[in-house]
Amino acid sequence: MTVEETEFDPDFESLRLGMLLRQFPEHADGSCEVRFAADDEARLSHASWSTDVTWYVLANDSGFKVYLMELLDILIRYRAQCGQSRWKNGIVSISQGAISVDWLVDDESENG
Repeated sequence: MTVEETEFDPDFESLRLGMLLRQFPEHADGSCEVRFAADDEARLSHASWSTDVTWYVLANDSGFKVYLMELLDILIRYRAQCGQSRWKNGIVSISQGAISVDWLVDDESENG
C-alpha cells in the first residue's frame, strides 16, 4: 500500500491557528514564542516556550498549551504528508492578538 501525497492548502495552518486563538481569547493579548521540532517520523518531539510565567501558567491551566501542542503535531504531519520541504522545525509567535507559524529550514547539522 502506498501513501498518496495530499495537495497542500496554504490557508490550513493560519485558519487552524486562528481558530485556536479564538477559542482562548484570554491568550490573544499575550506575547509568546514557541520553538518546536519534529522527529523523523513527522511527529512533534519537543517545544520550548518563551513568555512570562503568568501567561505560561494560564496557558497550561486553561488547556491552551495542550491544544497548541496537539495542533503543532497535526501541522507537522500535514506538511510532511503534503511533501512540504519545511516541516521539522518552526516557531509559533503570539503577539497583539495575532498568531502565526514560521517554518524553518531543516539544518541537519543541528540535528546530528
